[in-house]
Amino acid sequence: MEFVTETLGKRVHDPYVEETRFLMIPGPIIVGSGPSGLATAACLKSRDIPSLILERSTCIASLWQLKTYDRLRLHLPKHFCELPLMPFPSSYPTYPTKQQFVQYLESYAEHFDLKPVFNQTVEEAKFDRRCGLWRVRTTGGKKDETMEYVSRWLVVATGENAEEVMPEIDGIADFGGPILHTSSYKSGEMFSEKKVLVVGCGNSGMEVCLDLCNFNALPSLVVRDSVHVLPQEMLGISTFGISTSLLKWFPVQVVDRFLLRMSRLVLGDTDRLGLVRPKLGPLERKIKCGKTPVLDVGTLAKIRSGHIKVYPELKRVMHYSAEFVDGRVDNFDAIILATGYKSNVPMWLKGMNMFCEKDGFPRKPFPNGWKGESGLYAVGFTKLGLLGAAIDAKKIAEDIEVQRNFLPLARPQHC
Repeated sequence: MEFVTETLGKRVHDPYVEETRFLMIPGPIIVGSGPSGLATAACLKSRDIPSLILERSTCIASLWQLKTYDRLRLHLPKHFCELPLMPFPSSYPTYPTKQQFVQYLESYAEHFDLKPVFNQTVEEAKFDRRCGLWRVRTTGGKKDETMEYVSRWLVVATGENAEEVMPEIDGIADFGGPILHTSSYKSGEMFSEKKVLVVGCGNSGMEVCLDLCNFNALPSLVVRDSVHVLPQEMLGISTFGISTSLLKWFPVQVVDRFLLRMSRLVLGDTDRLGLVRPKLGPLERKIKCGKTPVLDVGTLAKIRSGHIKVYPELKRVMHYSAEFVDGRVDNFDAIILATGYKSNVPMWLKGMNMFCEKDGFPRKPFPNGWKGESGLYAVGFTKLGLLGAAIDAKKIAEDIEVQRNFLPLARPQHC
């Protein structure tokens, strides 16, 4: 891809003087080189539309490569997780490992000749109404220089999991032992024979507890809210696959009743394990609240056997111990925060109403949240995982192709 480059001006840093470089991009600017950004760039390339991918890290799919635990597998069958225009290798298992998924993404980028610009942290992106173009300012690179990229289109592909959520817990500074977020957890090897408190009962928290058991640790799980736990498969078929098929014919409430009855048959009464089900069904809750049900991969069996203890909400943390809202107190050697991630879009996208300031998600829910005003797009915010990202990537590429064909790009006159 050829870029038009101009020097806009200088900014002074004591004791050095650096220049801010200006790059005019003929195609869209995509912020983020995770699966969503790669999918969008590939769909654009298939329509002969160049793009520039900006990535703050040193590699593609940095969340998968740098911030996930070793035992992680895709929780859904691979055909629900493949990116547009390139399926998974037939040799891959139904649920590919983390390493296999990263290899797939690297092959995907190579196949479509996608070459993100790494070490580019977007500090600010705003639409310049004087010239009708997006201005994206970044810092990074070997010399920590400032760049400004300009384009008619901006695709936000930083996703739902850009920054770790670090909860405020009373007394946690006095704990004394290791405290880490699951983004820093790789395996339970370092916790062998240790009592570990895992805060958070989503898919990550459940799976980390299982991994700790496999390394002879003694995990306890904090379950603050109600949660739906479903079997990963029913009758040899993925629960997700069954759900999507049934939703084509039946209302969501009917499908939820079926899922809950089958789950009770396969998993038993989870309420007795301290995992109280919400009033809304799993799919209806996902649609209305964005809360993803947990797919069990063996954790419930460890809870039943007593290898994993379940506690209610934390009240406070003390020196190598914790007190819970039911009055129980227990000692722990380490705390792992399985408290999830959040969007960081409000930190750098300025002056646009497409994203909610509170949670950093598009204000319009799926399937209408992919397109904003003035050439602004969002991909990877559907709360439907890789499947949702693939759907939006195709829509974005189609829309930009229409605009490119009918509205030729003009050189900025007053930016």
